[in-house]
Amino acid sequence: MRIDDVPQDKGMIDNDNLREICYAVNPEGRYVLAASAGWEPKNIANSQAWELVRETVLDIWSKVRAGKLSPLAYHMARNQMNVGLLAKYVRYSRLRVWCHLKPAGFRRLPPDILSRYATVFDLEIDALQQVPDNAQELMPI
Repeated sequence: MRIDDVPQDKGMIDNDNLREICYAVNPEGRYVLAASAGWEPKNIANSQAWELVRETVLDIWSKVRAGKLSPLAYHMARNQMNVGLLAKYVRYSRLRVWCHLKPAGFRRLPPDILSRYATVFDLEIDALQQVPDNAQELMPI
């Protein structure tokens, strides 16, 4: 696309100081970096993707509140992680992390293991052991 055709549709980037960078062709026919405020199809796709993330987090949050999963499952979902990824970050097997997603397994965790999880999520141990009280606090985005 030509540099004059770079889309400037506001969307996910709502700040006037922020732009995403894309490539465009300048008048001399060379590729250059061009700032864009957004592009409508991309904004729609991003909005739909974030809605799916919110639904997943809400579903996991409901299961944690019902006592079917541990708070670790909520923090994992909120950070868009799966068992394999979290296992790599804390350097445990996937089976061990999976056991910690169960309420009984999570309750028995010693402070040193809780600390490893808390570090991954950049939380205090007390915050790791809790989930928000209401659904409005689930996702800031």
